[in-house]
Amino acid sequence: MEANTLLADALSQAGLTQDELAEAVNDHLRSLGREGTVSDRTVRHWLTGKTRWPHPRQRAALEAVFGCMSEELGFTPPAGSRSPTRTEDPVHRRNFLTVATGTTAAVVPLVAARPYAVGTTDVIRLRDGLDALTTLDQSRGGHEEMERTALAGAAEALELQKRAASQRVRQRLFSVAAEYTTAAAWSAVDARNGLRAQGHLHRALCLAGMGQDSIAELDVWNLYAMAARQQQDHTQAVCAAQAAQKTAVTRRDPLFASLAHARTAVSSVEDRQGALRSLGHAEEALAKASIDEPRPSWMAFYGPSELLTITSIVRDRMGDPAGAEAASHRALAAVPEQFRRNRALITLQLALTQLHQGDTDQACATAAQVFTLMDGSPLPGRMRSRLGDFYRELTTLAPGSVTAQEWKDRYRSEWSQAR
Repeated sequence: MEANTLLADALSQAGLTQDELAEAVNDHLRSLGREGTVSDRTVRHWLTGKTRWPHPRQRAALEAVFGCMSEELGFTPPAGSRSPTRTEDPVHRRNFLTVATGTTAAVVPLVAARPYAVGTTDVIRLRDGLDALTTLDQSRGGHEEMERTALAGAAEALELQKRAASQRVRQRLFSVAAEYTTAAAWSAVDARNGLRAQGHLHRALCLAGMGQDSIAELDVWNLYAMAARQQQDHTQAVCAAQAAQKTAVTRRDPLFASLAHARTAVSSVEDRQGALRSLGHAEEALAKASIDEPRPSWMAFYGPSELLTITSIVRDRMGDPAGAEAASHRALAAVPEQFRRNRALITLQLALTQLHQGDTDQACATAAQVFTLMDGSPLPGRMRSRLGDFYRELTTLAPGSVTAQEWKDRYRSEWSQAR
């Protein structure tokens, strides 16, 4: 029994799975008023060579899907039988290609008019753009230009939906559009514009659902929790973080589960025991996670350093600045070199923990490092806001401090300037 390599090649070029081909053939059969009985097992028999010459109706459907004769798909008629000819009404075939919906409507033009088709290479190109945005964010942080670029990427992915593509490629395009829209939302969150971010996130959640992408869904809920907390809506923040915990990817990959638990901890910090319990779950899940698993580039931010940073924030808000300072030092030691913006934010968190312990001079010296780390780039809104928090607390805790006044005189224009 010899495998049907021609059919396998056609399947690969069309970007179809065995299930999707079975669905496409069945759609064609049903369009003729016949029962669609082809399964993935049927397709396996075609591919392995167990079935060398399918039933006439199945052959006609395959020819309609791929736009070529059965022999060109590697099928061989029994010895002594004459070569078949196309018996299907060409007018009906044109009508089928025009009006059919679902997988088949996407598949036929993909093969018959390949120069105009959308395929995996288009998805890869769009994902490369996402990776570039992630790299920019790691260095500079969110800003309006990045937000506009992300929305343009989402629009391009959705525009490609108007062209011919397989069902799998269509789902990937929805997934990519969701990721771009979420990237725009993240840029708004980092720019401290939670309301605008929530608008993007509503759209991203719909796109992630259409793409059947649980990773994109988790990304949305994670950011929704952050945006809600910026708006002081703690109830929504907790609910969004818990929704992230229930996404399917958290059952498959403990790294995503760890992120969801960590976000729950920082969202529910008013519930001391609940927040500490969530931190414990996050640590346990992180210990089980494999660093070698393929994941979207945006997830690169999460690891030991990010969890330690969240631990510092939670403990500081609970009134344990010493424990928070220790976590911040460990976070700085673990943060990857390329995450300049994150390093600056961790440094600022460290300064706050020192200030909350009454060490004003050290806190001001630590906070000054933020401007050195971000030299040459505008400060994201979230960082400016945190620097504003630092200065207000500095003024409250050390109102007559010479160090506080010097810090104000030197850095006020930098931390307050909106760019």
